[in-house]
Amino acid sequence: MKLTALAAHTPEAVRAALAARGWDAQPAWFAACGVQSLVVLLEDIAESEREALVRWSAKAGADVLTGDGWALVSAAASRLAPLARPDRLPPGLEAVAPELGRFLASYADPPRRWEIAAGALVLDHPVLIGVVNVTPDSFSDGGRFATLDRAVAQAERLVADGCELLDVGGESTRPGAAAVSEADEIARVAPVIEQLARRGLGPVSVDTRKAAVARAALAAGAAVVNDVSGLSFDAALARVAGDAGAGMIVMHMRGTPDTMDSLAVYRHVAAEVAAELGTAVARAEAGGVARDRIVVDPGFGFAKTPEQNFRLLDELATIAGLGYPVAVGPSRKRFLGAATGRPVDDRDRATAVACALAWERGARLFRVHDAALAREALRLADATMSAR
Repeated sequence: MKLTALAAHTPEAVRAALAARGWDAQPAWFAACGVQSLVVLLEDIAESEREALVRWSAKAGADVLTGDGWALVSAAASRLAPLARPDRLPPGLEAVAPELGRFLASYADPPRRWEIAAGALVLDHPVLIGVVNVTPDSFSDGGRFATLDRAVAQAERLVADGCELLDVGGESTRPGAAAVSEADEIARVAPVIEQLARRGLGPVSVDTRKAAVARAALAAGAAVVNDVSGLSFDAALARVAGDAGAGMIVMHMRGTPDTMDSLAVYRHVAAEVAAELGTAVARAEAGGVARDRIVVDPGFGFAKTPEQNFRLLDELATIAGLGYPVAVGPSRKRFLGAATGRPVDDRDRATAVACALAWERGARLFRVHDAALAREALRLADATMSAR
């Protein structure tokens, strides 16, 4: 007898073992996902449902920890799957099936495309989003690209270094940043977006919280709206994006740039960010944005302490569990400086590492200032997962 320990943190190890022994690619991948151990937290459950889960776990060989109104269930995906099928549900667990079914479906077959205005981005590889700040007070590069010529030149560099989407922003959202009027923000972003679209340097995203700015940017040629407020700042923004058929990035943030640091209070940061993002995407869909046009962003650096950012990065699979493609924007953020001691203009190496870690945990889009370093790190991370 020969025993070989397989890597437990990834389905790829099981897939490779099965493929080496004659299994076809797709059955091998789904079987590998089936034996992968998952942990799900069920909340707002009744006492009868909690008791039914305990009885089921004893028969299914699952581990269940319970408390008042909640249950934490740990089992292989294949053992959880019957709970997602109404015809196989134990009595008393009927409410579990819809949400668990959605989660398991996205776990086994995550989104592979992101539909945006007049096209789509394929997500079978890391997608870089290049930052083009046309603001005088951005935390990282304020004022460097505030003129049209400089912004276009920066966009050209980012595309040459591998960016597949350019994100143009005209209002800084760093902590304590002053608000910008709609007219000033439009005057900053619309000419740049128009030039990028005209030159074929796109697709282009507009980084804004305001419906009027988004409307002007979409008219100028933008294909995506990136709202750092998670649609909490301007309720009309979702309808603008939905009517235009634009892609939408819904980011997590609490409060405003003036107040967000005081709101970084969580009991379990990943679970709470996921829940609040779930509310935000519901607002997007209610406003007419189709599900396949939505990307979620956990909002690194927004209403989060350095420790919370690192915990969120490590538990990013919780955000991916929402079933939408995940974008991350750790680029040059304060929490990277807290770990490395590097100033803001010397955090691109740390950014690249953070992006690689995020890719392994389920992120598919990466908003960066320096695309070359991030591309290299992500190519290496992708190479470890490319066999499937």
